[in-house]
Amino acid sequence: MGAVQLGFSGGEPLLRRDLEDLVAEARHLGYYTNLITSAAGLGEPRLKALKEAGLDHIQISFQAGSQALNDFMAGTRIFEHKLAAARLVKQYGYDIVLNFVVYRDNIDQIGQMLDMAGEVGADYVELANVQYYGWALLNRDRLLPTREQLSRAEAIAHQYQERWKGRMRILYVIPDYYEERPKACMSGWGSIFLTVAPDGVALPCQAARQLPGIEFPNVRDHSVEWIWNESPAFNKFRGFDWMKEPCRSCPDRFKDYGGCRCQAYMLTGDAGNTDPVCSLSPRHDVILSAISSANAAAERGNGAREPGQGEGPIFRNVRNSSKLSA
Repeated sequence: MGAVQLGFSGGEPLLRRDLEDLVAEARHLGYYTNLITSAAGLGEPRLKALKEAGLDHIQISFQAGSQALNDFMAGTRIFEHKLAAARLVKQYGYDIVLNFVVYRDNIDQIGQMLDMAGEVGADYVELANVQYYGWALLNRDRLLPTREQLSRAEAIAHQYQERWKGRMRILYVIPDYYEERPKACMSGWGSIFLTVAPDGVALPCQAARQLPGIEFPNVRDHSVEWIWNESPAFNKFRGFDWMKEPCRSCPDRFKDYGGCRCQAYMLTGDAGNTDPVCSLSPRHDVILSAISSANAAAERGNGAREPGQGEGPIFRNVRNSSKLSA
C-alpha cells in the first residue's frame, strides 16, 4: 500500500516487553521506525537492544525545562533520567529529538528549555503547546497560556531559531485556540495516518475512539487494506460531502479539511460540525469563552509558578470520564 514509516507511540511504548520484536519485524518489512517516549524505562541495555533491532529514530518528551516543574507535572522524579537518556541516545548515534509540552506554568521557560536542548546536543526540538483533549481539556483553565505569554514565547523561539540555525531545528506550535483557522488535523481524516491500538482497533487518530456512533475496525478481523480503503469509519469524514456550512463552501476546506473532528465533538457535541476554533464557525463562542475563562484564572494567580512557591496548582483527574480520551 506504500506505507514507509511506522511509529511506536502511546501511552508509553517502552512498557511493551515485545517492543524490540516489533521494531525488528518493522525493519524486516522495510519501515523507517520512530520511537516516541517519555524515556521512563530507557536505559542502556534497552537502548542497545532497540538499536540492534533496527530502530531508526527516537523522540523524548519533557514536561518543563526545570527539574522541579517537570517532575511535578510528570508525577514522578524523572527529569534527571530523561536528561541522561537523551545524552545516551546521542551517544548511540541517533539524531536526538526533544519534545517540550508547553502550558501556562512552563511557557516562560522557553529559553531555559532550548538552552537545555543545546547542552544535550539535540538536533530537533518541538515546542508543542498542549492540545486540549482528555486530561488537558478537563484542566484547560489551569493550562491554557495567555496571549501575552504566547507572544513572548514565540519571539524567544524565533531568536533561538536564528541562534541555532544549521545546528538545531526548532519548531514552535501554538495552541489552535488562538488561531483564526483550525489546524489540518492529521492532515485530514484517513488521509495519511493510521493508528493501531494495543487491542488491534484501527483509528484515523489516537483520540478518535471517543466519537460516538462509529464502529472502528480491528486488524484482527480485517486487512489493513480493507480498513484503509473500504471501512465506513475511515471513509466517514473523507472528502467534503460530509461537511456542513460554512466549511462546505469555504476555500480553506482544501487546507484544513474542516479542522479536528474530535475537537468539534468535545466542544459542540457533534463531530460533523465545523471545528469551533475557526472564526467562521457558528460555535466559535465556545473558544472565546474558554480563552476568557483561562485568562481570568491566570489573572487570579492560578498558574505560572514553580512547585513550592505558594499554593500548589490543583488539577482534576480524567480517569472517571467516559467521554474523554485519557
